[in-house]
Amino acid sequence: MTRLARLRTTLAEQPWELWTRQIAAVLRMDLRKNFLSRRGIWIYLLAFAPVVIITLHAIIDRHSGSMREDTEVLAGIFQFFYLRLGIFFGCLGIFTWLFRGEIIEKSLHYYFLAPVKREVLLLGKFVGGLVTSVTLFGLGVFASFAMMYLRFGDAGQYYIFNGPGMGQLLAYLGVTVLACIGYGSVFLALSLLFKNPVIPAILVLGWETFTPVLPSLVQRFSITYYLKQRN
Repeated sequence: MTRLARLRTTLAEQPWELWTRQIAAVLRMDLRKNFLSRRGIWIYLLAFAPVVIITLHAIIDRHSGSMREDTEVLAGIFQFFYLRLGIFFGCLGIFTWLFRGEIIEKSLHYYFLAPVKREVLLLGKFVGGLVTSVTLFGLGVFASFAMMYLRFGDAGQYYIFNGPGMGQLLAYLGVTVLACIGYGSVFLALSLLFKNPVIPAILVLGWETFTPVLPSLVQRFSITYYLKQRN
C-alpha cells in the first residue's frame, strides 16, 4: 500500500461528523460569549468608531467636499486605522481571550472533562474568534463605505454599482478577512505560548509598524506586507 493510499484510508477512518458537531458546539458557545460580553464593548468601539465619524462628516459637510476627496479619506481610514490599529487591537482582545478568558473564569477544565480532542477544541475556538472579528470589522468597514457615499445620492450609487466602488468595497472586505486570519492566528498562538501575551503583542506591533522601512526581503516576514499586496 502506497503512502497516498494509507493517507486516504486514515482520513476516511476519522470521525469527521463527530468533530464537526463538536466544533459547532464550541463555536456556538464562543459566539455568545464574544458578542454579548460587556468586556467586548471596546472592540465594538474599534470596529464602528469610523462609522460615527463618517456619519458626522456626512451631516456637517453635506454640501461640501468631493467624491474623489472622500474616496482618498476612506482609503486612509482603512489603511491607517482599521489595518494598523482597529483590527490589530481587536484581534488582540478577541483571540488572546479565547483560552485565557476560560482560565481566568476557571471554566477551561469543563472542556477537558468532555470527550473533545484538544485540536478540535483549538479549531472551534479559532473559528469562533474569526467569525467574531470578521463580522464586527467587516460590518464596520461596510458601514463606513456606505455612509461615505450615501450622501452623494445618485452619483454615489452610480460610483458604487457602475464604477470602481464595488471593486473597492470587495477589496476592503477581502483584506479585512485576511487581516483577521493573520493577526488572529498570531495572537492565539501567543496566548498559548506566553502567560502574559501583551508584551509579545507589543513587539509584534512594533515589528508591523517599522517593517515597511526595512528591506523588501525582511518585509516578507510581516503580515502588513501581504495585506498591502492585496489592498
